[in-house]
Amino acid sequence: MSSLVSTSHLQLAAFALGTVGWILCTVSMGLVEWRVWHVDNTTIISSGIAWVGIWKVCFISYLHVSPGYKEEFCHKFSGYDSSIPHEIYAAQGLLLIAMFMGLLGLTATIFALRNVYMGITHKTLITRFFLVGGFFYVFAGLCVLIPVSWNFYSVTHNQSIAFPPSYYMPSSPAAQEAGAAIPIGIVAVILLLLSGTFSLSYRFPVTANTTTKS
Repeated sequence: MSSLVSTSHLQLAAFALGTVGWILCTVSMGLVEWRVWHVDNTTIISSGIAWVGIWKVCFISYLHVSPGYKEEFCHKFSGYDSSIPHEIYAAQGLLLIAMFMGLLGLTATIFALRNVYMGITHKTLITRFFLVGGFFYVFAGLCVLIPVSWNFYSVTHNQSIAFPPSYYMPSSPAAQEAGAAIPIGIVAVILLLLSGTFSLSYRFPVTANTTTKS
């Protein structure tokens, strides 16, 4: 058992990194600060700053609010709107997939580590769980990487979005920058890919007594 545990340190690290990566993926998905728009017209967007997320857009407005008070106005993306760029809808789907894949990766790693630390020297079972977990981690990391990179590209090229009038948003900002969700997503990608690499690198120790039962 000691040799089995001693060869699983990287996989234990993979579980820790995968857990943090999965949490950061979830946090990034829920944040509205994917793109930070700076606008010149402050009639409605009083602060001059609007946040464009993958689920909604938000901004601070003093319009129709008592003096001295402010209100955060948010408009959720409903269904499929042709005016919303493809990278936003792609991010919605891919991050949901990443969250699910990451959870499966964590589950597989937990089962493998459970067998290791309980001294169940079943070579096929342990190896397969680590490999499956590693595959899910890598797949989750790639699912986060695509929308993060795509949206970051749109930000750096100051691409506009033709919002419908009901959003009270201009079609293009004076300037825009990456919000907190993008760097958080980048960290999640790094951690998930590292977790996958560590899990896939597992090799069952030849000195352990293996169980050959299926």
